[in-house]
Amino acid sequence: MKAHQSEDQRFKTTAVVLFIGFLAWAYRNTCPPPPKLCGSAGGPPVTGDRVTLSDGRHLAYNEYGVSKHIAKYKIIFVHGFGSCRYDESVYHPELFEELKIYMVTFDRPGYGESDPDPKRTIQSLARDMEELADELELGYKFYVIGYSMGQQGAWGSLKYIPHRLAGVTLIAPVVNYWWPSFPKNLTMAAYKLQPLQDQWAVGVSHYVPWLVYWWNTQKWFPGSSVIAGKPNFSASDWKLLAKRNDRGSPTPRHVPKDYATQQGPMESIFRDMRVGFGKWEFDPMEIENPFPNNEGSVHLWHGDEDGLVPVSLQRYIAKKLPWIHYHELPDVGHLLPSYGGNKEAILKSLLIGEY
Repeated sequence: MKAHQSEDQRFKTTAVVLFIGFLAWAYRNTCPPPPKLCGSAGGPPVTGDRVTLSDGRHLAYNEYGVSKHIAKYKIIFVHGFGSCRYDESVYHPELFEELKIYMVTFDRPGYGESDPDPKRTIQSLARDMEELADELELGYKFYVIGYSMGQQGAWGSLKYIPHRLAGVTLIAPVVNYWWPSFPKNLTMAAYKLQPLQDQWAVGVSHYVPWLVYWWNTQKWFPGSSVIAGKPNFSASDWKLLAKRNDRGSPTPRHVPKDYATQQGPMESIFRDMRVGFGKWEFDPMEIENPFPNNEGSVHLWHGDEDGLVPVSLQRYIAKKLPWIHYHELPDVGHLLPSYGGNKEAILKSLLIGEY
């Protein structure tokens, strides 16, 4: 009897030890390593200009075009997923000179040389942009252009700082399938257009955001195709990339390939997924027109062959918000600004009302 009890006790002890070991393994694999802050011991160096925000964080930035002191138009550009302040997607040297355009790009929190913000939200990003404008003395009103996942800054500015805006443009903006105004049948149909691995990656980001790091670093199941470097681009996008013969990024060649995520992927790309596909503090389709007297304008540009963001969702947004000037381009994919003539069209429609 005692021997039986002893064996039973050993089994329970072993089970407890194994369970504790499993929990320790799971915790270790779901918790990402801390970010390597720029300028810290063992972290990447600080190589560019940065402003200090009110909470002590630093925001790295780049300036393009004419001097802000003589500029007629001042733009804050918000880069996309896995990109950085060197994104030159809408930079057009000749047009910038002709129209007297100044543009500042910045590393979003956690990207490049900008300090991470573990509490990042759509609202906090908009406030960061407002502080950036004030620190650089851009004046009370400025333009915002958000590309792809940079829509967080564009939608955020429309919601939280509309009084500071002269105009806004969203280019191929990533859509959150769980915005309340979307009909479920529409989002389900659009969701199923994505590769299965991306359906899973986006679903994890929304329903179990604490698993985003693990899901995209484990080897059992495929994670996001975008993170893997094999995005669901359209044939027209791939053809464009082959013609450009580059690495598929609007970032200049002199910038290290891993610059965007050099502080670690958790506070850059993985935080982006959690914020972009998580529960938003507001529904963009309930935003009121920031320019009721036509003192400015809002534009949304999308290609009908965009493989990353189904065009059906942008059409619905444009229908719900008729004050947005919607531009749908045929035979164009997610790399919309890189197609011939689109940079000029995007800039002129926003700044001087020509298209």
